[in-house]
Amino acid sequence: METSQVKKVLEAALLAAREPMTPLELRKMFDVELSTDILRKLLDELRDDWAERPAELIQLASGWRFRTRAEFLPYLERLNPEKPPRYSRAMLETLAIIAYRQPVTRGDIEEIRGVAVNANVVKTLEERGWIDVVGHRETPGRPALFATTKQFLDDLGLRSVSELPPLEQISQTLELNYEK
Repeated sequence: METSQVKKVLEAALLAAREPMTPLELRKMFDVELSTDILRKLLDELRDDWAERPAELIQLASGWRFRTRAEFLPYLERLNPEKPPRYSRAMLETLAIIAYRQPVTRGDIEEIRGVAVNANVVKTLEERGWIDVVGHRETPGRPALFATTKQFLDDLGLRSVSELPPLEQISQTLELNYEK
């Protein structure tokens, strides 16, 4: 199969996909072996091809996907004017602590925040798919260790936690936008 045809197949699959696609999933579509380097080169070319379009090809923690560019979102929101969920300050602080200090226990979070962590906060973050138990600390009681998930990174449009904004910026955002 010609390279241009492979690129078109990749583009079609990524446009049709509901979720990010991993390189392994993308390579499965072809009878011939597609090397990691060739796949990466074709994905980079696709990203460049879409550089001036209202959608963009991005790489996330769980794979590649197309998404609408941020400057077009205000127009699209008019089609479906639902308000996004608002999260309490306690929930955002808990999530920030987990994201920046992971893995952490509930006790670590309480020590940093200076208040007890409501069980519903942790439950909500787990149900949202943003945090998960990744192990247990080897101390008495073996408390659960929490860390963020690939879903959290995908929802924020990140490939890894190293792409999180500086903690000072998060602190300012919490001050401005928390729900009372």
